[in-house]
Amino acid sequence: MDLPALAATLRANPNIRSKRAIDVTCAGLGLTAASAGRPGDDAAALPDGDGWLLFAAEGFMNEFVNAAPWFAGWCAVMVNVSDILAMGGRPLAVTDAVWAPDGAAAAEILAGMKAASEAYGVPIVGGHSNLDTDRRQLAAAIIGRAKALITSFDAQPGDVLIAAVDLRGDYAEGSDNFPAFMNAPHSRLRGDMAILPELAEAGLAHAGKDISQGGIAGTAVMLAECSGVGIEIDVTALPKPDGADVARWMATFPSFGFLLVARREDATAVVEKFTRRGVAAALAGRVTAGTQVVLRDGDACEVFWDHAANPYLGLVRKEPANA
Repeated sequence: MDLPALAATLRANPNIRSKRAIDVTCAGLGLTAASAGRPGDDAAALPDGDGWLLFAAEGFMNEFVNAAPWFAGWCAVMVNVSDILAMGGRPLAVTDAVWAPDGAAAAEILAGMKAASEAYGVPIVGGHSNLDTDRRQLAAAIIGRAKALITSFDAQPGDVLIAAVDLRGDYAEGSDNFPAFMNAPHSRLRGDMAILPELAEAGLAHAGKDISQGGIAGTAVMLAECSGVGIEIDVTALPKPDGADVARWMATFPSFGFLLVARREDATAVVEKFTRRGVAAALAGRVTAGTQVVLRDGDACEVFWDHAANPYLGLVRKEPANA
């Protein structure tokens, strides 16, 4: 495998580069990883009794909402649910903000949201609507609860990296989105949702993120930077669809996908938790000392990103973790 070419292709991918907007936004708000809710995680975690209240939100590109309003509506629920799961939590409720020129233009968005709410068993409890605008626009927020957390900040050198992705789907036409929920039984989707909180509560996974718009590659950089570590990705070990191009797959947004960090002795238990439910999972790398995210294929390796030299989120501690 031509690792230098793969690394260069990934660095130039707009899906991966788009996450750098987080740096600009947090700087403007004066946020760091030490701020309330710990920005950089998939959801804000607020101490609440014997656990944590989780809060997250997502907004969607106008072009996407206009081109695929039903799918965008579904995604408004799905990606928020994924953020709560990535933290080891269970989602409680969603609110939405829908803007459209009229009710007919909003109808498909709302239908997609309703379908996802019913599929995942997460109620939509309110929000905001405006049906007198010049275009469709969509955002949504979610709350959840966790008894134990999976965070972006707790990976340590010596830990292992596990990739888990539901491959029972296909690419959405004309995009790098990989939905695995189409025609899936609601019982399957809800059962899969239990995997992450059960891993957290059993102490089997202590760090991780959901694989989002930045794909596996961008998500690995965010995780490494937040924890102040390096990550080595075994490119050939990643679960992927048969025949999928590696560069495209590593920048793909799956509907159910996670990078998790565990102790080496717990790796088999974590992998089996997913595979028993038909979700592909594999030991796909390791956490290292330093600040580099490295792509590996056998004995060959290539630096993909160095978050000390080129911060991706700009949120975290200055000193990397030591071995």
